Amino acid sequence: MAYLEGNSLVAAYGPVPILHECSVSVEKGELAVIVGPNGAGKSTAMKVLLGMLNPSSGSVVFDGQDITHLSTQERISLGLAFVPQTNNVFTSMTVHENLEMGGFLRDDDISHTIQEVYDLFPILFEKRKQNAGELSGGQRQQVAFGRAMMTQPTVMLLDEPTAGVSPIVMDEIFSNILDLKNSGRAVLMVEQNAQQALNIADKGFVLVSGRNEHSGTGKELIADPEVRKKFLGG
Repeated sequence: MAYLEGNSLVAAYGPVPILHECSVSVEKGELAVIVGPNGAGKSTAMKVLLGMLNPSSGSVVFDGQDITHLSTQERISLGLAFVPQTNNVFTSMTVHENLEMGGFLRDDDISHTIQEVYDLFPILFEKRKQNAGELSGGQRQQVAFGRAMMTQPTVMLLDEPTAGVSPIVMDEIFSNILDLKNSGRAVLMVEQNAQQALNIADKGFVLVSGRNEHSGTGKELIADPEVRKKFLGG
């Protein structure tokens, strides 16, 4: 059993079915990616894992516990964290204040977690007194990752972390994501840049119309002629 898994998920927005028996999973210390065309249900799968959308059937299991009917807040308290695609930092607050906000609900000493963020992303320590809105796109994404780390999660769910950035910044963000994985966390991300994401992923899930079309290691999917032709441009 995987550390976090969604099993045979069926979900809809009102009468419109989105997910059809969709399954995704990730282990601790692993990077798993969900790729596929627009409208494939990638972000919907993420919302079901987070408890932002209830499945009509299927289950979500975290560390051996069925959490299908738990609220988003309850899931976060267990160890899930989410970094949304947009509006993921407080631009008018400093880097340090953003991290403090991430630990707002904790009643213990958060300084050691802030230090862990600075150790993982040293540029944030250098810029800790700057407003997040003044940072580059890559640095701002580091703030978003760091803020999510403040709840001490064991699983980080990332929604299109490289959306709208340049290729250079994309490489930087992917490097940061590998740092998160190598810190022992489970990282599951939805990503539009399928080729680049699969290059660094331990495993991937290709969704089409809410169904699992392909799954395997990142290398296996990149080497699959059908995946290459349909989703990776040849």
